[in-house]
Amino acid sequence: MSAPSKSGGQPIGDRRQLIEYFEAGCKPPSRWRIGTEHEKFVFNRDDLRPLPFYGRHSISAFLQRLTEHGWEPIFEGNDIVALEADECHITLEPGGQLELAGAPLDSIHDTCAEINAHLEQVKAVGYEIGAGLIGLGFQPKWAREDCPWMPRERYDIMRAYMPKVGNLGLDMMLRTSTVQVNVDYGSETDMVQKLRVGLALQPIATALFANSPFTEGRPNGYKSYRSHIWTDTDPDRCGLLDWVFEADMGFERYVDFALDVPLYFVYREGRYIDAAGQSFRDFLAGKLPALPGEFPTLSDWDDHLTTIFPEARLKRFMEMRGADGGPWRRLCALPALWAGLFYDSQSLDEAWQLCRDFSRADRHYLRERAAVEGLAARFRGQTLGALAREILAIARRGLARRARLDAFERDETQFLEQLEIIAETETTAADELLSLYHGRWHESVDPVFTEYAY
Repeated sequence: MSAPSKSGGQPIGDRRQLIEYFEAGCKPPSRWRIGTEHEKFVFNRDDLRPLPFYGRHSISAFLQRLTEHGWEPIFEGNDIVALEADECHITLEPGGQLELAGAPLDSIHDTCAEINAHLEQVKAVGYEIGAGLIGLGFQPKWAREDCPWMPRERYDIMRAYMPKVGNLGLDMMLRTSTVQVNVDYGSETDMVQKLRVGLALQPIATALFANSPFTEGRPNGYKSYRSHIWTDTDPDRCGLLDWVFEADMGFERYVDFALDVPLYFVYREGRYIDAAGQSFRDFLAGKLPALPGEFPTLSDWDDHLTTIFPEARLKRFMEMRGADGGPWRRLCALPALWAGLFYDSQSLDEAWQLCRDFSRADRHYLRERAAVEGLAARFRGQTLGALAREILAIARRGLARRARLDAFERDETQFLEQLEIIAETETTAADELLSLYHGRWHESVDPVFTEYAY
């Protein structure tokens, strides 16, 4: 989830300012950065249950301990609900999942160092309060009603609205966990190409990172149940954005899409005002029922964009959102994949040539089958594993040409090695977990909390 909302900002006088908002995100390649966000489940090591917000062994205690390590608290009422330090945030998902929203950094080496330092820190703090942390796409053991709700007004609004528009929105909020990467664009044309490639190839990332095969202690029939959940969350704000592939795609088209996505809330003077289902277009006209006569600011627009959940999301940068949360060693692989495809012009062109003839039916088929079968799914006479190998080869060449070296003169291609093994064997993390479940774990998911914890 994005950083906490802030009131204020420049008033919006007309729709043109919303287009300029995206135009202001254009940067020359020398200023392109990589930001990685990753969530993890926090659990009590004694009984494997999710941590409540209050109490000795709790999320609030966890956040309070982190303030002793240089993090500044962000409050909602009397509760610490997030932390900040430099350009990073630690935020809370609705069910108590902890997310690091990392800083925009120059290389995968830098973002991986940030990830490693963060996980070392939260692992140590978790140990102090009897908590463990684990990276999976979906809570493997507990039912929806077993998961605590974090005391945040924005989540209360979403909680009431979600069941009106989909069957699995509350599961998305409480029981999913993801890793995503934020990348920059250089121009409107560059944005369009990256967004098209990102949406078309997102199912391949879903398959490579598939890591959510269990629900309430049993196999659920999916390799990435997290991915499936997004198909029944809210059709207004989720999905593959088929219109992105039409000829008139650009910043203006994305603005029109976002204007038609219903609001959740408006933030004013430290409070979240319920505007669920209301129209940002009405807000622009001063006719929002929740705030009659008031007009939006750019902060309101920024907040609204964070409540839109397609597989690739546009802000003043672009978010790749198709991967399950996963083990420590794999968190650096997602930024490596997309930087390799997006931050080298030759690789971006090659990736587009690979997927430009995918039809709407192809893209939706890929999304569905990647969630169910992972890399074993078949497409155009080959497995997704074979397609993943082609994509990873393009990304590897792109990273090699980027030539960002670490202190040992190694480039960023090293971070693709985990994915290359997965693609070559066509064995995802979900396949590995299912094999253990049916074998050594004797049809129990409990060992995942010890063997796969950070």
